[in-house]
Amino acid sequence: MELWYTEEHTKNVRFSIKVDKQLVSFKSEFQRIDIFESKEFGRFLTLDGFMMLTEKDEFIYHEMITHVPMAVNPNTKKILVIGAGDGGTVRELVKYDHIEKIDMVEIDKAVVDLCREFLPSTACKLEDKRVNIYYEDGLKFVRSKHNEYDIVIVDSTDPFGPGEDLFTREFYGNCFNALKDDGILVNQHESPYYEADAIASKRANKQLKAVFPFATVYQLHIPTYPSGHWLFGFASKKYNPVTDLKADIWNSFGIKTKYYNTELHKGAFALPNYVKELISE
Repeated sequence: MELWYTEEHTKNVRFSIKVDKQLVSFKSEFQRIDIFESKEFGRFLTLDGFMMLTEKDEFIYHEMITHVPMAVNPNTKKILVIGAGDGGTVRELVKYDHIEKIDMVEIDKAVVDLCREFLPSTACKLEDKRVNIYYEDGLKFVRSKHNEYDIVIVDSTDPFGPGEDLFTREFYGNCFNALKDDGILVNQHESPYYEADAIASKRANKQLKAVFPFATVYQLHIPTYPSGHWLFGFASKKYNPVTDLKADIWNSFGIKTKYYNTELHKGAFALPNYVKELISE
């Protein structure tokens, strides 16, 4: 008998991975958490049946959500990370010795605990002394913050279920207030390819544009996400992510990456016409 994980990307498209064994099946207060073992992608995490990460391709997501804003404002000292219970975003951020404080807000402690046990490749730096973990609602947490962070990274699940409130104009407005005068927000922005995902991407970009002076998207390729074509949002009070890229400074840090580099950084903001049309409508 063969065991397969299958995710429905649309009513007409499904994506499957052959599974060697299931390591975790747990129902938390907020969602169902499953972790599987596979030959092709290693261990992978799903929440409510939706793919969150695999050991084989998670580096793409986590490098692009962290190093892009860090290369635009390499002097960053204080960062707020919302979501990111798997620890991959924090793992990338602690590579910067000059970052002083990383506040991570994750609503579901069970995700963190299970990733620490079964996905140590991503959760390996959560014990860093600069990391403060808060197990609470990100929307409520950020309401009380004003002029405190250089960068806010919203590493959330999809815009339904526990992550739904992290795609609203109210939330982005609170993030704006939490950021310093030259602050940057980066968020998970869905895929522009399939219709339902594209609607979510367009809505998220529209909400960011209503709050920030500058808001756009950048792209990356993640093989295990719907269509493989994925977007992150970039919003800032001051910086243009291409013209204000500090490539020389970032390269001087000597940070080892598998996907991100400063040439790719500029190219990631060169968008296909269908994506340009989507966010300009």
